[in-house]
Amino acid sequence: MKNKILSIFSRAVLFVCGFLLVGSIFVPMWKIELTAPQYPEGLVLKLHATKIAGDVDIINGLNHYIGMKTLHTEDFIEFKILPYILGMFGIIALSCSFYAKRNTLYIFFFSFVLFGVLAAIDFYRWNYDYGHNLDPNAAIRVPGMAYQPPLLGYKQLLNFGAYSIPDIGGWMLITVGVLLFLAIIKEKKSALGFNKFLSVLFIISFLFSCSGDKPIPIKINADNCEYCKMGISDGKYGAEIITRKGRAYKFDDIACMANYCKEHPEMKVKSYYVHDYTRENELILAEKAFFISGGTIKSPMHGNVAAFSNKSQSKAFEAESKGTEIEWRSILEK
Repeated sequence: MKNKILSIFSRAVLFVCGFLLVGSIFVPMWKIELTAPQYPEGLVLKLHATKIAGDVDIINGLNHYIGMKTLHTEDFIEFKILPYILGMFGIIALSCSFYAKRNTLYIFFFSFVLFGVLAAIDFYRWNYDYGHNLDPNAAIRVPGMAYQPPLLGYKQLLNFGAYSIPDIGGWMLITVGVLLFLAIIKEKKSALGFNKFLSVLFIISFLFSCSGDKPIPIKINADNCEYCKMGISDGKYGAEIITRKGRAYKFDDIACMANYCKEHPEMKVKSYYVHDYTRENELILAEKAFFISGGTIKSPMHGNVAAFSNKSQSKAFEAESKGTEIEWRSILEK
């Protein structure tokens, strides 16, 4: 009988999860941020368990022109039932912490996972309908264009960048899932052992957090420079910024990227990339590149800087072009 009783750790987890579940009802659960040149401070749509909030009226006004449905809390049955579902889960979690039976933890965890999967499917369905079911008589129509916001992450929709991410309530629910998973592992006493499992989980999480830092290839003769608005036609001098939200800004010249950063100091940059001069249209991390400036170098917008992934290649080109070696930070601060 003793081996069927929950450990103190698991009981504490259930107790904390109960309060997190109930608390998530009263704070925003998800948000979709929209950025565009005409809205430098951005627009935000906040989804609570009970309502839609944020810049709803402005977004509805913009959506009217492209034929998207307007958003109204009363049109979604989810806002009527979700608070009760979360409240029920919260009460069950608190009850399980006192009942302290191992089977109840397992049933509760898998029920919560099922709820999360169904919620994600419903959110995707809502996003799909919202972005594809357009009014054929809308003032602005782009053939073949859909406006489905991303389920998670970043997506470009015409001149708007849409960024979808959990808000406070969403992170509270994610925390519940993680805590319950740890409690399950603790109770199962996996072959790895609990402490080893935590170490492996930390390493996997770290690797996952570093995996989303890849550049988006520049489409030569198709993409335009974010700064000068010229078409990017040379695969040797281009550059790219990846923001912390995952948005990519592309440039036809390293100087254009540097000038854009000076004009937008508020921008939170995750990574800078530059084209490798020796490899047509291949982006490399700016912090690890070697730069040559001036001499016979002629870049599209007269920044006249070439980047190399190899030190010996940059030295050879320095002698050939009669240019000067320059540090990356010096380029940004020019």
